[in-house]
Amino acid sequence: MLGPRIPAISAATGQGIKELKEIPGVGESIAKKIEEYIKTGKIKAYQQLKKKIPVDIEGLSKVPGLGPKKIKLLYKKLKIKNIKQLKAAIKKHKLQKIPTLGVTTEKNIEEGIKFAKKSKRFLLGHIMPLAQDIQKQLQSQKFIKRVEIAGSYRRMKETVGDLDILAISNKPKKTIDFFTHLKEVKKTIAKGPTKATVRLKNNLQIDLRVLPDREFGSALQYFTGNKQHNIEVRKIALKKGYTLSEYGLFKKQNKKWIAGRTEEEIYKKLNMQTPPPEIRTHSGEIEASLKHRLPKLVDYKDIKADFQMHSKFSDGNNTIEEMAREARHLGHKIIAITDHISPMGIVNSLDEKKLKKYTAAIKKARKKIGGIKILIGAEIDINKDGNLTITKPMLKQLDFVIAGVHSAFKQSEQVMTKRLLHVLENYPINALAHPTGRLLNERPGYRFNLEKIFQKAKDKNVFLEINASPNRLDLNGELVKIAKEIGCKFCIGTDAHSQDQLRFIQLGTAMARRGWLEKKDILNCWNTNRILKALKK
Repeated sequence: MLGPRIPAISAATGQGIKELKEIPGVGESIAKKIEEYIKTGKIKAYQQLKKKIPVDIEGLSKVPGLGPKKIKLLYKKLKIKNIKQLKAAIKKHKLQKIPTLGVTTEKNIEEGIKFAKKSKRFLLGHIMPLAQDIQKQLQSQKFIKRVEIAGSYRRMKETVGDLDILAISNKPKKTIDFFTHLKEVKKTIAKGPTKATVRLKNNLQIDLRVLPDREFGSALQYFTGNKQHNIEVRKIALKKGYTLSEYGLFKKQNKKWIAGRTEEEIYKKLNMQTPPPEIRTHSGEIEASLKHRLPKLVDYKDIKADFQMHSKFSDGNNTIEEMAREARHLGHKIIAITDHISPMGIVNSLDEKKLKKYTAAIKKARKKIGGIKILIGAEIDINKDGNLTITKPMLKQLDFVIAGVHSAFKQSEQVMTKRLLHVLENYPINALAHPTGRLLNERPGYRFNLEKIFQKAKDKNVFLEINASPNRLDLNGELVKIAKEIGCKFCIGTDAHSQDQLRFIQLGTAMARRGWLEKKDILNCWNTNRILKALKK
């Protein structure tokens, strides 16, 4: 935007053109177009270009699987210019009639449209450092007593649309002023005596509410649970003669305030256990809390291991020793270095010759670094046919084998299921890496029969990985819970490619908690002897 730097345009003298050309990057041609736009509200050249290329390329390109060639083909064959027309064409099955596309491509594009619609949220792992920093800035002020971030962020959902921050302060106006003047704020959207809404420089919207002590717990409860959870809790309150809102728990008859300072006192008054924030999703936690049978979820401090990370031996940024030292600093007792064995051309993929140097380097690191057990591991690609590109002598050198799909994501559900079953049945792998293959905001997971794969993993004692990389978080909480009910066990891996990414372990633990996992379900929580015994094949 040129904004106020644009000079006044003088039609009579052409002085405006001269002044515009003084702006860096603006020449004769651009200056004339700016003058034309200011005078008429249009640019003739742009209108002509739109007639030549009337397609919403930007909008269509956001659909996974739609590249420039397909967009051009769709316009040429079906005159499709935008998402709306594309949806209409799919509804009438017009795409599958184009010889080079067909039924499968049409179905993939249809799913891509649905995926693109959901991909306007921020990744939890990318937002977390910023959110924590803003929380710390608010907490640093003596006049602010308490600060909590609620909403989907507190439930540790993989993506967040915005942030709801709640604070207790005896100086609400001063708190609001401090918040709206944070260096991260781009624009103040609304500002009142106890509430403000801002947009940050990264376009994340944040609402801050300053509350009195007695409303803080009820507001935190209200702004944490998802819609369904809150509806059910309010129903329970009504049955017991209360009304529940963000302002507190009140007697239904005389409107007398009963509770609201803490979430715990509200749930207690309703004769419920307090569900951990991560599972307030109406996924069984209401019934379990009424029966006082909520599981003791794995705690963030219970995780003492990391079962996927990469070093300079393949595509990582740090040495094995550097990764191990940082893991030890984080409190881990055991880690698996899992550099790539891949036919896909990943940089420095391990082959038989390199594997010998790799194992020697890990053994050397073991001698130099005490207080942590370092496993010789590898992440191996599962080929299209379900086989692994690795020899038996290579497998024997590894303490930990994790296999994952890194190609041919668009195979049919039947073919992909067969592919995964084959590797589980025929290879001594320890874990299935990022089981659905999804990339948040980039591509949906591939299709396969979840129950069949989870059951086979259970039968073969293969751990399902919870990949903690911010753009994966795969498996997510919902699928973790399904797999747990089948009887599967899990391992958490950061998929770290540098030292700083080892801290992603917190995100993996959050997915485990969202999936109702306890310490007994997760390899990372077991003692070293039990881990080594479980990994023997």
